[in-house]
Amino acid sequence: MNANELFDRLLQSLDNKFNFLEDKPEETLDSTLRALWFAAYGIQKSVQEAVKSKLPELSEQQVAILQGLIEHRLNNTPLAHITGRQSFMDIELLSDKRALIPRKETEILGQKALDLSLSIALGKNQIKVIDVCCGAGNLGLALAYYNSNAVVYATDLSNEAVDLTQDNIKFIELSDRVYAFQGDLFEAFEKEEYYKSIDLIVCNPPYISSAKVQKMTSEISENEPLLAFDGGMLGTKIILKLISEAPKFLKKAGWLIFEIGLGQGQFILQLCERSNFYDKVESVSDVSGNIRVILARKQ
Repeated sequence: MNANELFDRLLQSLDNKFNFLEDKPEETLDSTLRALWFAAYGIQKSVQEAVKSKLPELSEQQVAILQGLIEHRLNNTPLAHITGRQSFMDIELLSDKRALIPRKETEILGQKALDLSLSIALGKNQIKVIDVCCGAGNLGLALAYYNSNAVVYATDLSNEAVDLTQDNIKFIELSDRVYAFQGDLFEAFEKEEYYKSIDLIVCNPPYISSAKVQKMTSEISENEPLLAFDGGMLGTKIILKLISEAPKFLKKAGWLIFEIGLGQGQFILQLCERSNFYDKVESVSDVSGNIRVILARKQ
């Protein structure tokens, strides 16, 4: 049986058997099977990369490996953990249990932050960026990858997340412009060299209420660090600190940009406007009109 015949047979047998999360729209039956297929063959590809390539022929032993990987996925092991890869803004990154799996929705923040960074970089040899709550390092790495003038300082409370960020820094060969530190929010940067010296602060903070975190699907709760989701009782604990502490590090007219949860938009916009730290506050919405990103310029 050739690759296409086996693939079609597996597609039919697996129809309606996988559970797909809404925040991973790139994962479908077809794309999932393709990513698992390459993993069985011995090539690690994100689901986004797997759909771009022709399926290789599998040996009997590799078909048996594929069946085992399919079982792992049916048992709610995240696809990115099985393949060891996740694509973010078309960049292949390492992915495992040490940090939150980068989500497609965060590319809204990533693209707006990149546009901002490129605008700030006009006429400058270098701009300095802090990526707070960096997780796997995807946001800071994307900014450095696409903006050669950006130097990025990434930080996370979790030592494991920082370790994964450091692995990703090496993986995409950006050790000369991206640096990772462990610390609680801005703790790692409480030094004179960072005060009022940063052009852009980017953050994908935990913004889900503690009560909702406890009700998350097992695919998330058993495989991803809940610390990366839990934003306190109202989901805004980290965001409030971010808004108030960022100005200490930003240059005049420097920007803070961060992701927020569904329904938090107007409240967070008002917080930024009333804080007296920022002279310009804007938002970016998703395709459904939900505010998902807030950006504020230090006055």
